[in-house]
Amino acid sequence: MDVFTWPLPALPTLGFLLLGYLLGSIPFGLILTRAAGLGDVRNIGSGNIGATNVLRTGNKKLAAATLLLDALKGTLAAAVGYHFLGPEAGIAAGFGAFLGHLFPVWLGFKGGKGIATYIGVLLGLAPLVVLVFAACWLIVAKVTRYSSLAALVATVVVPVVLLVAGYGRIGLLFVVLSVITWIKHRANIERLIAGTESRIGQKG
Repeated sequence: MDVFTWPLPALPTLGFLLLGYLLGSIPFGLILTRAAGLGDVRNIGSGNIGATNVLRTGNKKLAAATLLLDALKGTLAAAVGYHFLGPEAGIAAGFGAFLGHLFPVWLGFKGGKGIATYIGVLLGLAPLVVLVFAACWLIVAKVTRYSSLAALVATVVVPVVLLVAGYGRIGLLFVVLSVITWIKHRANIERLIAGTESRIGQKG
């Protein structure tokens, strides 16, 4: 539960927002693929820097490492903010990390789609609710074989669970994150509607 008993100074909270942004803007997918001699991941597939596009290089270990690091930067930002100044700073830092991943200044504000960092921020602010995300993803993915649809459904369920469970502003944060996530996945949504979205395990 996030209980606010005193107003936090605006300047330190904004500082954690910036700190979160800087952490979130680290393009691990790009860094790892270049370090592995695979070139610029933005030149393949969707041009995205996230784990799904890294997987298109054929290197599953790099994709898994990208997924983990993109999540952990959200977790670290949210947890550090929460630890030092409480829930508001944690929320600000987590939001900053999410925005940093989606719109990194170093890459012309063209980043990933945010699912891994979304999960990471959730882990930092409401760790038990990560299980809700995981359960939703697994069930939808099992039934439909669409990874993108599974993630989108999970981002609808998570804010509802948070708000019903009394997480207040954390729940509102995830309403915002979910809306942004859906906007960033508009191309996937169009393909899902058209029936052209790739399914899990689909070749070519």
